[in-house]
Amino acid sequence: MKTTLAIVTLSSLLSACAGIAPTGANNAAGDDGSNTSVSTDGLTVTNVTVPNRNSKTAKRGKTAPNEDVLPSVTLTDELIFKILSAEIAFQRGDWQTGYIAELSAAQQTRDPRLARRAAEIAVSGKRIPEALSAVRLWRELAPNSDEATQYFVGFVLLGDNIEEVRPILTKRLADARPLTRPVVILQTQRMLAGAKNKEAAFVLLEALVAPYSGLSETHIALAQNAFLKGDKERASSEVRTALSIKPNSEIAVLTLAQISQDKDAAGKILNEFLVTYPKSIEVRKAYARSLVEQKEYEKARDQFQQLLELQPEDLTNLYALGMLDVQTNNYADAEKYLGIYLKQLATKPDDDRDPSQAILVLAQIAEERNDPETALKLLSQIESGDALIGAQVKRAQIVAKQGNLAEARHLLQQIKPEEEREKTLVILAESQILRDADQGSTAFALLEDALKRYPDNTDLLYDYAMVAEKANNLVVMEKALRRVIVLAPTNQNAYNALGYSFAERNIRLQEADVLVQKAAALAPDDPYIMDSLGWVQFRLGKLKEAEDLLRRAYAARPDAEIAVHLGEVLWVKGQKADAEKVWRDARAKDPKNDTLKSTLARLRINL
Repeated sequence: MKTTLAIVTLSSLLSACAGIAPTGANNAAGDDGSNTSVSTDGLTVTNVTVPNRNSKTAKRGKTAPNEDVLPSVTLTDELIFKILSAEIAFQRGDWQTGYIAELSAAQQTRDPRLARRAAEIAVSGKRIPEALSAVRLWRELAPNSDEATQYFVGFVLLGDNIEEVRPILTKRLADARPLTRPVVILQTQRMLAGAKNKEAAFVLLEALVAPYSGLSETHIALAQNAFLKGDKERASSEVRTALSIKPNSEIAVLTLAQISQDKDAAGKILNEFLVTYPKSIEVRKAYARSLVEQKEYEKARDQFQQLLELQPEDLTNLYALGMLDVQTNNYADAEKYLGIYLKQLATKPDDDRDPSQAILVLAQIAEERNDPETALKLLSQIESGDALIGAQVKRAQIVAKQGNLAEARHLLQQIKPEEEREKTLVILAESQILRDADQGSTAFALLEDALKRYPDNTDLLYDYAMVAEKANNLVVMEKALRRVIVLAPTNQNAYNALGYSFAERNIRLQEADVLVQKAAALAPDDPYIMDSLGWVQFRLGKLKEAEDLLRRAYAARPDAEIAVHLGEVLWVKGQKADAEKVWRDARAKDPKNDTLKSTLARLRINL
C-alpha cells in the first residue's frame, strides 16, 4: 500500500530533453528571422508576423528603395479626435468602436499605418474577418510591405478561400535564391499547415512546389502536409523520395519516424539512420527522447553520452545525463553531471533554464547518503521561484530527521504560501513530520483543522485517512477514503489504501480484492498497488498468485515493506530459507521498519 515520491519523475526526464524539436518539426521564420505567428490576448493566429514599429528605416525617417511612400496627412482636429476616440474606446474594451474609427481614418487619409492599427485592434478582439478587411486595405495602401503581406497570408489561410495567397507564395518561391529556396519551401509548408482547409492547402502546396521536384525539401514538405490531412501512404512515399534524393537528410528521417506513429518502429528508423550517420545531432536527440518516453533509461543515457561527446558544453545533455543517472540509481555520476551543469549555468546564466530542479535532486542525493549538512547547504541556494516552497519544506524535513522537531515546525511556520496547493503542501509536510515523530494525535488534529478550511481537498483527506488508519480508527479512515473516491474517481491511491487496510486486518476480503483490482486497473505498473494485490491474494489463500505478484512488485521496487510481505508468503509456503533471505535484505534496507519488526515478532522468528 505504501506510496512514495520518486526522486526523479518522467516529466523531469522529458524536460531534460528541452530544446529537442518534436519529430518532423521545422519552425518557419520570416526573411527577417521573425516568427510567423502572433498571440494577442489568448488568440493565436498562425503565420502572422507582428509588424516591427521600430525598424531601422523608421528610425532613419527615410524611405528605402522598395518601400512605400507614406502620404502627407494634415492632422486636423477632426482626425486627431477620431484617432484618440478609437484608442480610448479600445482601451476601455470596446474593440468594435476603436476598429471602425481607425479603419475609417485609414480610408480617409490613405495612411497604411492606420490600417495596420485597425488590424491589430481586430486581432485583439479575436475578430478574424474584420482583421482581414483591415489588412486588405493595408496591402492596398502599402503594396511593397512585407509585413502587410505576411498578415494577409496568415489571415487568408484561416478562411475558406486560400487560393488568394497563390500568387504571393508562387512569387516568393520563384524569387528565392537557389541556396535559400529549400528553406522557403519548408516555410511555405509551415504556413499552409496552419490552413483551415487541409485538403485545399495540400493541393495548393503541391502546385507551388511542382517546379522544384528535384529538391529533397519539396518532398519533405509534401510528406508533412499529406500526414496532416491523414494521407499516411502519400506521406510515406514522399519522404522516401526525399531520402532517395538526400540520404543524409535529418529532417527527412525525422519526418519518416513521425509518420510511422509506432514508437518501436520510429525508434528503429532513427537508430538505423544513426548507424550510417552517427554525427546527426537532431536525430540522436529525437532518438534519446523517444527512449526516455519508453522508460529505456540506460539506452537513453548512452545516446546522451554520445551527444555530450559531440557537444561537450551543451547544458541539455549534461542535465539529461544527470537525471538519467539518478533514475538508474547511479548517484555518483548524477552528482558529477549535475554539478558541471550548475557550474556552467552559473558562468553563463540562461533565463530559459532554472537551476532549482538540479539543486533539489542533488540535495536529495546528499540526504540519501546521510549528508544532511550538504543537503541543507544546497537547499539554501534556492531563494526564489516556483521551487522555493518545496525547498523550504525539504529543509524542515531534514531538520526533523536530525531530531529537532520544534525547529522543523518553526521552519514550516515561516513559509508564507498564498495558494491552496502551496498551503496544502506545507500542512502535509508538517503532518508527516509529526507522524514520523510518533505524534499521531497532533497530526490528526492538524489535518482535522485543515479540512475545516478545505473540506474537499483530496490530498488532505487522504493523509487524514492514513493518520486515522495508523490509530486504528477505521470508521474515520473509511469515510475519508470514500470521500476521496467520490471527489476523484480516478485516484488509485484511495482504492488501494482502503483495500489494503481491509486485507491487512483480514476483513472484508472480497471487497478488498475489488478495491485493489480497481486501483490496479488505474495504475497497472505501480509496484505498491501490485504489493497490495499480492497481499490480498495471500489473505484469500491463493499463495501462488500472491508470490507471483509480490515477486513482480519487489523486482520493480525493492522496497522493505514489499520484501516483508514476500517473505511471509514464502514462509507460509514452507520456503523458509528464501523467506529469511528476503527479510535480511529488508532489514539491510530499512532496519527500523515497523512492518518487518511486527511480522518477525508475530511469527516468532529471530534472524
